[in-house]
Formats: sequence, C-alpha cells, structure tokens
Amino acid sequence: MTKKKAGTKTLSVTLVKSPIGNPEPQKRTVKALGLRRLHQTIVHNDTPALRGMLAKVIHLIKIEEQVEK
Repeated sequence: MTKKKAGTKTLSVTLVKSPIGNPEPQKRTVKALGLRRLHQTIVHNDTPALRGMLAKVIHLIKIEEQVEK
C-alpha cells in the first residue's frame, strides 16, 4: 500500500444519470469507476488516469473535490 501525503486530493463521484442508451465504452467506464446504481457515490484518489475516465462520462456523473488534511 502507498502512504497518503498530507493534502491529498480525492474526488467524490456520483452517478446521476443512467448509462443505458449510451455507447458500450461509456457503460464500461462507469462500471470501471465502481458505480453500479444511480446516486451511488464512490471516493477515488485524484489521478490523471481517473480524470480521463471522468471526462468520458462527465454527462452521467457529478464530481466533488475533497482535500484530506
């Protein structure tokens, strides 16, 4: 496991719109983010790879930034 640095940014990601009716790659991205149900919230560490995934499904999710002390 890696140690968290002081002031590490985390992102709270909430699924607010269903991926049904969207292209298959977007459905797989939502699943890879760990989101299964509407209004489910998952907390992830802020990384460039995560930001790229979020950009692909930004129309389906709500993002809130959190800074840990």
